[in-house]
Amino acid sequence: MSRRIYFRLLATILLATVAVAEAQQQGKIPWIGYLAAAGSGPAEAFVQGLRDLGYIEGKNVAFVFRTNEGRTERNADLAAELVRLKVDMIVADGTNASLAAKKATSTIPIVMVSITDPVGTGLVASYARPGANITGLSNVSGELGGKLLELLKEVEPKLTRAAILRPAARGAAPAGGAANDLFIKETEVPARALGIQLLSVMVGGSDDFEGAFRTITKERANGLLMRLPAFVYSAGQLKRVAELAAKNRLPSIANATRWVDAGGLMSYGADPNFSYYRAAMYVDKILKGTKPADLPVEAPMKFELVINLKTANALGLTIPPIVLMRAQRVIK
Repeated sequence: MSRRIYFRLLATILLATVAVAEAQQQGKIPWIGYLAAAGSGPAEAFVQGLRDLGYIEGKNVAFVFRTNEGRTERNADLAAELVRLKVDMIVADGTNASLAAKKATSTIPIVMVSITDPVGTGLVASYARPGANITGLSNVSGELGGKLLELLKEVEPKLTRAAILRPAARGAAPAGGAANDLFIKETEVPARALGIQLLSVMVGGSDDFEGAFRTITKERANGLLMRLPAFVYSAGQLKRVAELAAKNRLPSIANATRWVDAGGLMSYGADPNFSYYRAAMYVDKILKGTKPADLPVEAPMKFELVINLKTANALGLTIPPIVLMRAQRVIK
């Protein structure tokens, strides 16, 4: 065998070896299924959290993103699709998405984000010992009703009747989902203590906004708890709701900052970006071998109060200094 042929043969073998090694390495890239209600990809804070831990999309991690486009009844099919695709892990954004993921698989690890009452909904056995194949982060939004009413009462002492604007049923999905059911239940007791009556008003979509506010006005509500999910409705739709609230002289509060950005009066809730960032740490630990059952469910560690002074002025309200001092952001 000539030296030229020998070296060509050796080079071919080396190239083949490298190709196989690269293919094996690519085969080890974990595929993360991400189930959400809206968007075109995983939450930016989640992706950034993974980057800070050394994960780069396409290099050592890949995403399979699925969105129900605001239709919670699609979650079951989407979760089943992720299972069929044999993803290595599922990140479920929201309570309904997490319930669908848990029903779809008992073996693939699930990291839930922005969950309301994970114990009460049966997602986990307990915060400290979630059990099974699921863990993640709770947003405690269902338990925040009393706090939202307290804040609304501080800026509007005459508050006696608060309307809860929530989504109606869609297909086979429960009306407003588990999160809103829990919210109303948990808000009833503090409402009575504050001398406030609650009025539940449902909307099926943007075409129902006008009718919903006619009902709210007819029932003489003088405050609004906004429970329409900001991740389902567009900025323009949220702005329309805020305009109707202002037109009807209703001070309002929600647990999502997008409501204030759209023109609502106030928001108070867990910082979602912080929760998404923390979710990346759960993913990292599970990929490195920790079982979901051994990772306690984490409650929010960072909350934020946001106030829109423009809206307050339009409503003729003066925000007490003690409330302004507690705000993390004020829109002037």
